[in-house]
Amino acid sequence: MPRSGHIALAGRPNVGKSSLLNALVGEHLALVSRKAQATRLPVTGLRTEGEVQFVFHDLPGLLDPEYALQARMRALALEGIARADLILHLHPAPEAPAPDFRRVAGLTDPTDLTVLTVYTKGDLVTPERAAELGAAPASMVVSATTGAGVDALLAAVAARLPEREFAYPADDVGTQPLRFFAVEFLREAAFEQLEDELPYAFNAEIEEFRESSDPVYIRAALFVERESQKGMLIGAGGRTLKAIGTHARERLEQLIGRRVYLDTWVKVLPKWRRDPAQLRRFGFPEPAHETD
Repeated sequence: MPRSGHIALAGRPNVGKSSLLNALVGEHLALVSRKAQATRLPVTGLRTEGEVQFVFHDLPGLLDPEYALQARMRALALEGIARADLILHLHPAPEAPAPDFRRVAGLTDPTDLTVLTVYTKGDLVTPERAAELGAAPASMVVSATTGAGVDALLAAVAARLPEREFAYPADDVGTQPLRFFAVEFLREAAFEQLEDELPYAFNAEIEEFRESSDPVYIRAALFVERESQKGMLIGAGGRTLKAIGTHARERLEQLIGRRVYLDTWVKVLPKWRRDPAQLRRFGFPEPAHETD
């Protein structure tokens, strides 16, 4: 009987969830940034090996929300946790021990959760410390950078998945449309190129996507919240905007194996992170309770 299940990669912001997802599925699906709170919408990655299909969900970080967008990010993370067959509680090895997952997630109901603690960034501690952390019950140590511990983690996850038919074709690596990844790769570039608060005020929307053309044609609107941010996004002589577009285009070409023409336009959308209508437009469902 095949095994298949939903595995939530959960934890506080900036613990290495996206890097680990990419290492687990062998594709650069989730955006990676040194800055915290880069993941806004869950990213699903698939890996199928023999009779086992892993459905990994890279969830937004479990943070204390300060405004509407963050409240919706946390709500999406909690929804992903509730639906998961197995939760990987990620925590950086240099900051061990990991706190209690229920406390991090703010769970008070007596829910039945299967949690495996995964210490990330294992290459940043000594081998002796890594061995000590991995010896604790239901704990693993991995490094997305070196790949150490990834195969052992996959084996541990596979043993905990329920017997179930596959939900997706065996050769798929993701479930979201290319439009989704175009936005994610633009945001990844923004987090790399922009400083301070600006990456958090940045968002993108695909206005046209012609997959039948050669190269694939994509027109994207890039949003900031204030007119003064527009010039910073464009940069001197358009250099910053060009760098963002080039990064996203190269990521897309690597993912789909085809040439891409990416046409970007910068627009101002005031206070979109706090505007319920704009958040719905960008795919963030409304949680039961929301912070202004």
